Amino acid sequence: MAKVTQMTGRTGKPVANQFIIFDKDATYFQSYDTVIVKTCYENGYRVVYLDRDAWDYSVTTSKYRNQFLGCDTAEVKRRIKQGSYILADLNA
Repeated sequence: MAKVTQMTGRTGKPVANQFIIFDKDATYFQSYDTVIVKTCYENGYRVVYLDRDAWDYSVTTSKYRNQFLGCDTAEVKRRIKQGSYILADLNA
């Protein structure tokens, strides 16, 4: 069974429309109704998938994506370029 929590801002208060979803096989960051990031373990390694169409949708989405991943946008772009973050269709 999945568990959903609201992300929190700098003040520690919940932020509207930004969610972390935990299920038995993966953890997701969802902004509004769109899954932005999926993290899971495959063959013992953490794998990060970003939605190819929505990973950099807006300033707000990027802010909370970065909070979820623990890095800034420049680092996300670098990891996409080097292949350690994978672009995929997470909302099919």
